[in-house]
Amino acid sequence: MRQKVMTLSNYGIGAGLGSWVLMAPETRRGLRDAMVRLSSVSAVAEPPTFDSESISAPHRAKHMVFVDQASLAMLDLLDRVAPSDAAVLIAGESGTGKELVARYVHRKSGRTGPFLALNCSAISEHLAESELFGHESGAFTGASSRREGWFEAANGGTLFLDEINNVSLALQSKLLRVLQEHEVTRVGSRKSTPVDVRIISAANVDLGAAVAAGSFRLDLFYRLNIVSIRLPALCARPGDIHALADHFIRVYSTRLKRPQPMLSPDALESLERHAWPGNIRELENVIYSSLLTAAEPEINPEHLRLPISAGTVTPSPAIVYPHQSRSLDGLRQALQGCFATPGGNLFRDVERRLVEDAFRYCNDNQVHTAQLLGISRNVVRTLLKRYGLLSEADAALAEAIDVEASGLPEKFDASRNSAH
Repeated sequence: MRQKVMTLSNYGIGAGLGSWVLMAPETRRGLRDAMVRLSSVSAVAEPPTFDSESISAPHRAKHMVFVDQASLAMLDLLDRVAPSDAAVLIAGESGTGKELVARYVHRKSGRTGPFLALNCSAISEHLAESELFGHESGAFTGASSRREGWFEAANGGTLFLDEINNVSLALQSKLLRVLQEHEVTRVGSRKSTPVDVRIISAANVDLGAAVAAGSFRLDLFYRLNIVSIRLPALCARPGDIHALADHFIRVYSTRLKRPQPMLSPDALESLERHAWPGNIRELENVIYSSLLTAAEPEINPEHLRLPISAGTVTPSPAIVYPHQSRSLDGLRQALQGCFATPGGNLFRDVERRLVEDAFRYCNDNQVHTAQLLGISRNVVRTLLKRYGLLSEADAALAEAIDVEASGLPEKFDASRNSAH
């Protein structure tokens, strides 16, 4: 028998005022306690959701489904941080919802300007300054008209810089000055333009390690890291898995115009045991696929098509990874030998050997080298040039290929980009 689902409207809260995320924290905590008490009697409380209304975004970015205590604790922190203008740095794995959290902070901040999101890895070093700060007509070849950059377009609002770790060192210094002076200078201009923009940034690598490696400026790190938000991986907040799965079942059942199936107990157990290396994005795809393949009114484990060994992450077929535990033991022994007879610059020697061997192991493929080492392509390219493994001409060619692959539009459309 299908269980009764209880929503916030059961508490007498209208749809317009009932959005969980718009409530005061103390109100939300009171309702949460009430929901827990009611669910223990005869009902299952539907998770609180946040509808971004006019924001066009994927379904996973339209709703914040928070049930796990780790998620709720993070939400309370966001509520305290949002009303300020402080820069926020969001750390977390890919697919955990970093842009969703950034949108939430903007919505609760009270800022009247737009929310714009920029993936820093999608622009090359040659175009980045113009993209961020704008340019004047005739500033460079192809600059046929004056154009505002992302900072000016986000004036009065929030600019979300995703994968900030991919910004080059040269651009980092210019970005630091904008954050300090609150003004931008377009390429080809000597006049500064004041901007009022709140910066929220995100990284999918450890920025502290990037600072230690010399690929990220320490002063910029401090400027961006006024408030640090650690977004837990989905496997670290298992209480959200069932709620998210139910949410995606509702969403895609409606989209497919099919009756809404239920998760069998075995299917739910499989979901909760899985490691979710792709986090929420992976869960969404698994549920969507299961709805397409399940013919009966119940989703069973075979419809989920999860790996047989729960928690096993299969690496990309392009790279064959060594057995890490055994390899790290050997590395530890080798390092002990280096410590016993240190050279003049041990860190540089070890880094050079690591980069050289990884690049050779990946058959001189920069993308695979970046994946193997867990760093961005820009950092790999910088290290390869530093150690003479990549010529300036080859580096320029690789950057040109990145520009071609990114498919950037020639003109910036703030209304279009604000929807992503």
